[in-house]
Amino acid sequence: MAKEKRPWQLTKAVDFPEWISIAGEHRTRYEFLNNQFRSGSLGSDQILSLRTLVQTDLRFSKTFRIHLELQDARAELVDVGSRMNSSIVNSAELLQANLVWKAKNLFSEGAQSTLRGGRLTINIGKRRFIARNRFRNVIQAFTGIDWKWIANNKTQVRSILTMPVNREPSAVADLLENDASFDEENLNNILWGIFISTPNLLGENKGELYFFGLHEDDGSNVKTRNREVYTPGFRIYRPSKKGQLDYELESMFQFGTVRSSTADSDTKDLDHFAYFHHVEVGYTFQAKWAPRLYFEYDYASGDDDPNDANNQRFEWLFGPNVAEYGPTSIHTAFVRANISSPGIRLQIKPSRNFSAYLSYRTFWLASTKDGWRGSSELRDTTGNSGSFLGHQLFLRAKWA
Repeated sequence: MAKEKRPWQLTKAVDFPEWISIAGEHRTRYEFLNNQFRSGSLGSDQILSLRTLVQTDLRFSKTFRIHLELQDARAELVDVGSRMNSSIVNSAELLQANLVWKAKNLFSEGAQSTLRGGRLTINIGKRRFIARNRFRNVIQAFTGIDWKWIANNKTQVRSILTMPVNREPSAVADLLENDASFDEENLNNILWGIFISTPNLLGENKGELYFFGLHEDDGSNVKTRNREVYTPGFRIYRPSKKGQLDYELESMFQFGTVRSSTADSDTKDLDHFAYFHHVEVGYTFQAKWAPRLYFEYDYASGDDDPNDANNQRFEWLFGPNVAEYGPTSIHTAFVRANISSPGIRLQIKPSRNFSAYLSYRTFWLASTKDGWRGSSELRDTTGNSGSFLGHQLFLRAKWA
């Protein structure tokens, strides 16, 4: 029998010692946008986004290693009229630098535990609240501690205590030149949380329960909205399987205080209560390409009155939008705030290495008096402009 052909690897080609591994990737993507919808923008826009990642692991034993990752994210073909911020450009930056410790049989037989400390990227749950960005050119990093414990029955407990990393530079003129500057943490900006998941609910159902807190204050070079926001939530789902119905329900609620702007003159704390719901019901057909058709609906609350002492707009924080709301970068039409959006999607997987989906969604404002966040805050505080935002048709295919 012929041996399986393995992909080429740098570490094998140069005969690196077993205690070190190096991996890298580069992505080039061209984007074009016509007929601007964003406030203050006219005409068309384009961007050639470039991102290079290099990861290194230094393994000192089976239980202890050092993980490093460099990120170089740049943009070309842009000008002063382009949408430009630090989510698109972050040149020559240390994305990750952390110590990793693994242990077995901690607290129970067969359990596995992983503790990471330092600068990190984080994926939690369905990635709607905290995630390592995939489509966006710049990946969000955190500095702190991430501990994950998995029991023998796959029950998971995870806790984080971190500082979100502020990406530098942030001035548009510097970003247009792809200037490099070290990212910094704000000691007054703390994100923490606990996440519990279990695959052992009744039937084939699985569940998640979590609670996150964000404590935010101005730093020496960072102006914030002084958010003090707590987010409890849960997710219940039945995984897709050929010949059966599947479903997913995730709900998040928020309470605390926020300010309406980052201005120094804004010292009024608004009482914050907001919520987000995702509902999904699908069916996977018993066919060769495993087609799955499903209905999805998202609701993220908006602010009902700009003149009162309350804020009801959902704070989406560090969750990506692409999987449900389409491309970000110079597009970013929709985010997880002040939207009501039903949709339908068809997924196919013709082979192990190829998958695709076709998605159609419509979008409304959840509150007509709040702003359309994807448009750089187009807002009619009277509510007389209506709520409908538009349709979106999204086709995506991936071949590995």
